[in-house]
Amino acid sequence: MSAPGIAVIGGVDTHTDIHQAAVIDSVGRHLDTQSFETTSAGYGQLLAWLRAQGEVIAVGMEGTGAYGAELARFLTASGITVVEVDRPDRRARRAHGKSDPIDAYAAATAVLSGRASGTPKSRDGIVEAIRALRVVRKSAVKARTQTINQIRSLMVTAPSALRDKLRGLPTSVL
Repeated sequence: MSAPGIAVIGGVDTHTDIHQAAVIDSVGRHLDTQSFETTSAGYGQLLAWLRAQGEVIAVGMEGTGAYGAELARFLTASGITVVEVDRPDRRARRAHGKSDPIDAYAAATAVLSGRASGTPKSRDGIVEAIRALRVVRKSAVKARTQTINQIRSLMVTAPSALRDKLRGLPTSVL
């Protein structure tokens, strides 16, 4: 299914609903770019499209821990090497413009040049479970603090008789 004798590197600019993919050859020539939905079917289409371009050496991706997390898992499970790519710095973006195809090609080029060599986090196991618990706890603490602040704020404008009854009460009783 792949183009005979051609080694290619993919690049992906990840987003919520659509990922923009690009593919370059082993000397950096831009071969093609295409967008794919962020669904299981879209991930399969992206992989088939990459393999149709040639032998896939690696895929560089921005956001393997966020918008691209599931695609990174899918590609890794399919035997593709995924490389975490940092976003281009602002100066480089101003010089070359901002577009999803440009960012996808930049991700592939960063892998080819060796500028990108990060290994994406697997986002599973005990570390991921602890991270999920910490996110939930942080949210609960924030909500509790906001509630306490709202109660205290309402006390300031409450009638004097009510305010006097509530004034010395500990937060748990309020």
